[in-house]
Amino acid sequence: MDMNEKVFLLAVLKKHSDETLNDIVVKLEGNGLFSLKDGKKILKNLKKEQYLNDTYLTLKGEVTAKKVELEFKI
Repeated sequence: MDMNEKVFLLAVLKKHSDETLNDIVVKLEGNGLFSLKDGKKILKNLKKEQYLNDTYLTLKGEVTAKKVELEFKI
């Protein structure tokens, strides 16, 4: 898993209840993490690998996102 995917999962973990996954893509694109096209590819890939469903993290995604959060705290 590359750094952009990790940041994306962490952003989904920390998202507000009224934000969608597409809102997260746009927010991270606005911060210069990646282009909109790359963000959509990351979103599609994370869904394919079952880290995300259509609206939120799967159990696999939540466990991974929490590990990423600990990794970034160090």
